[in-house]
Amino acid sequence: MARLTAGMLIEIGAIDFNATDPFTHASGKQAPTYVDCRKLISYPRIRATLMDFLAVTIMREAGFEKFDNIAGGETAGIPFSALIAERLGLPMTYVRKKPKGYGKNARIEGVMTEDQHVLLVEDLTTDGGSKLSFVDAIRETGASCDATAVIFYYGIFEGVEKTLRDHGVQLLHLCTWWDVLAEAKSRNAYDAATLTEVEAYLNDPNGWSEARKS
Repeated sequence: MARLTAGMLIEIGAIDFNATDPFTHASGKQAPTYVDCRKLISYPRIRATLMDFLAVTIMREAGFEKFDNIAGGETAGIPFSALIAERLGLPMTYVRKKPKGYGKNARIEGVMTEDQHVLLVEDLTTDGGSKLSFVDAIRETGASCDATAVIFYYGIFEGVEKTLRDHGVQLLHLCTWWDVLAEAKSRNAYDAATLTEVEAYLNDPNGWSEARKS
């Protein structure tokens, strides 16, 4: 499933490699890689297949009857949480990044109760930081949340899974940058020089970025 997922992301242009003009991430660091899982919502057959993959992964790795509620993280996680909730026959909610600032000032939209076991669904995770904020917001309702499922996990930064585990959160995912690199190589999707730079970045992302600071 990991390689198939990687291939589909490449096919729809959700993956971009550019070592000559690197991308600047939210952290301010540069990288020759970029992934945009939001593109999936515009490709119904691939979207459906990957949601089937994710539903199976959730049941296989977490349990068939473990969850009572599927929560999406604002904003990218919302469509995917709705699709997973539909497949698993469960209620869906979503979690705001911060209180909306008026009305009930809620972070949770929809119905979530303190006896529920909630799965957080997102499009991707890099270092896991935003996941912890969403998990804490869910737990503040009295509900439990000990797992998050994502389509894409970077898989190149040290300590991410340990940080999540220490917070009591299991990470479920479909593919990583290593799966994408392997699939890109097998398809000859990019030139050899670009793939060499991408592999160098994946092996040492911080060093690669530091070396390109002006």
